[in-house]
Amino acid sequence: MPLKYQSGEEIKTGDRVLFHREPAEVEFVANDPDDPATDWYLSQFEGGVMIADPRVSGHTFIPASHLDEYEDLEFVSRADAPPQR
Repeated sequence: MPLKYQSGEEIKTGDRVLFHREPAEVEFVANDPDDPATDWYLSQFEGGVMIADPRVSGHTFIPASHLDEYEDLEFVSRADAPPQR
């Protein structure tokens, strides 16, 4: 199941966000049971998102169960898409 911001957009790896009003980026989304890089987060927290936030705390994991109430995470834009040929 896709994880979403309070504004309704799906959370994707590489998204630019505001985290506690500071620029940050979604480092990864843990919601795919077939992804060995995030399976620990699925087993411990039932998924969530890792935020790379150099001005706040470095890295912050937000469990999926807390995203609905997490007002300090705001979607800004998607990561740049590679040029189309």
